[in-house]
Amino acid sequence: MHPVQQELTNSVEFNGWMQPDRVQEVRARVRGHIMKVHFTDGQIVKKGDLLFEIDPRPFQASLEAAKAHVKSAEAQLELATSEVARVRPLARTGAASMQELDVSVAKQHVAAAEKNKAETGVDQAKLDLEYSRITADIGGRIGKAELTEGNLVNAGGSDPLLTTIVSTDPIRVYFNVDERSLQRYARSVSAIGKNLTEVLAALKSAEVDFTFALEGESGYKHTGKLAFSDNRIDPGTGTIQLYGTVPNKDGFFVSGARVRVRLPTGKPFRALLVPETAILADQDKRYVLIADDKNVVRRRNVTLGMLTDEGMRAIQPTDTLPEREKPEDWWVLVDNLQRARLNYPIDPQKPGEAAPAEKSVP
Repeated sequence: MHPVQQELTNSVEFNGWMQPDRVQEVRARVRGHIMKVHFTDGQIVKKGDLLFEIDPRPFQASLEAAKAHVKSAEAQLELATSEVARVRPLARTGAASMQELDVSVAKQHVAAAEKNKAETGVDQAKLDLEYSRITADIGGRIGKAELTEGNLVNAGGSDPLLTTIVSTDPIRVYFNVDERSLQRYARSVSAIGKNLTEVLAALKSAEVDFTFALEGESGYKHTGKLAFSDNRIDPGTGTIQLYGTVPNKDGFFVSGARVRVRLPTGKPFRALLVPETAILADQDKRYVLIADDKNVVRRRNVTLGMLTDEGMRAIQPTDTLPEREKPEDWWVLVDNLQRARLNYPIDPQKPGEAAPAEKSVP
């Protein structure tokens, strides 16, 4: 067969893992008994969905008491305002002292402050009543309920975790990149920065693509976009952590799954590919066997490039070729290599030709 001409991009591969884009730890903001749990473990929930319902009766009672306190404060303010309106004219005529006027005005200010305090108490009571209905702040997959109906929950420093929600769309792919590969990658994408620091800072806005595969998959058929890099290289491991975002509308990807990430480290180039099985080794050299125009077996030393997912290996001649010989025109031997001998003729079978018939032995 002739070498296959294909556009390739040099890349490096890393082990990675998936994590949710957002995580919510669901906790109670008020103290009370759980009346009902409104979800099943592992369910997909939407933002705003009701998850837990705490007994609202104590909070409703507190709200009614706060409203009554507002009415009382309003009455006190009305009385104090009337007293100021009565004393002020008397003070002008001398029928009342200025001290009496000052006292009545002060009582009016105190009554106004009490009214504001009572109204704030109503707002707080409304919040407590609202907090008795615990809802989802994000959409995603919910975990199991740590507390169920009848249990008492506290609010504050010791408040227990009720459940967790992890977002499913998008999902993140994390992986650690070694410093050498990172420098090579930075040189390949110099269009988004002059040095490594600028490249890492511009990853999110540049939206550089990467590919990845799940465990058990043979090809890198999933794609994502780089979105973040850590702010320093870990001196202990010589790596820096990156992550990219991946759309996950159908929920196909699951948080915690292991993946293999392929990151491009160069620009696309044209390459010649032959099956991996067509490459032979001679000490420290690699070579292929070809059939020349007279179907005589010849050897051509090659330098190996990347291996594709289809088992094809990129090759490049290492020796000076005879005049007018082009690697893309080679007829490369890909089968029955053990029967071929250098500088001896063969009867090749080329694509589209029928296999030669076996000669019978007399």
